[in-house]
Amino acid sequence: MTPPTGLDLYTRTARASSSRIIGAYSTSFGWASRLLPRGVRDRIADVYALVRVADEIVDGPASDAGIDAAERRALVDALESETLAAIERGFSPNMVVHAFAVTARETGIGEELVRPFFASMRTDAEGIATFDREAFGRYVHGSAEVVGSMCLRVFATEDPGMIIDEELEEGARRLGAAFQKVNFLRDLGDDVDRLGRTYLPGVDPARFTERDKDEFVREIEADLAVARAAIVRLPPRSRRATAAAAGLFARLNDELRRTPAAELRRSRVSVPTGVKLRVLGRAALGRVPR
Repeated sequence: MTPPTGLDLYTRTARASSSRIIGAYSTSFGWASRLLPRGVRDRIADVYALVRVADEIVDGPASDAGIDAAERRALVDALESETLAAIERGFSPNMVVHAFAVTARETGIGEELVRPFFASMRTDAEGIATFDREAFGRYVHGSAEVVGSMCLRVFATEDPGMIIDEELEEGARRLGAAFQKVNFLRDLGDDVDRLGRTYLPGVDPARFTERDKDEFVREIEADLAVARAAIVRLPPRSRRATAAAAGLFARLNDELRRTPAAELRRSRVSVPTGVKLRVLGRAALGRVPR
């Protein structure tokens, strides 16, 4: 086989960098993605890497480097502009953006999904501290639901005959929302203490109650129930990988339910490695966790 050169080599290298990012930042998604066929796994990594880089601008290393809110906002704007331009032209000098743009062009991820995502990242960069229900819905749509829709378009590449209908779209959106809400509960203390944010609407983190916690746990359960009906319709290997990710977050939601509300304010729950492996094993056998 002739070694890749030119644009092919550049794209392959860019995608390798995306795979390194998902491996470094997410054990659960990294493990679940191994159940995907290679082409689908590479494209999911491309989506994850761009999302992670944007998130790191607003919440992580950029702040640690002393970059203030105004400049973080400018960096988000620049990343959005570069991403949309790269989708249009098929190339970016930023390898993470380039890999995402190639995947977007291959799968039909367009401006209607990219812009809401960056709108939510801009909300974080601007330092908005509290959310009402309407603002919360907008934020979750951009930060999580559209990412679910991006992943759905990637999964469709496993089966060229797959038609994305409203049930699949809704399932993808609700799965993304469930993942985000789990993380809001897990990161309650860090979001408040380090970032000065309270994502959960109507919640006073200083008086976070069992009732508050149970309300959001039930929301997550409802989101996962809708998602499961769509997961069973995905192509086989994408179905297994998505079932694994859904199963891991369902177990996290179980841990959240069992953990006292006051403790969630102080610590971050996790799923033991043995439980993760059992969930992954069942998903590999084609079982959608309940």
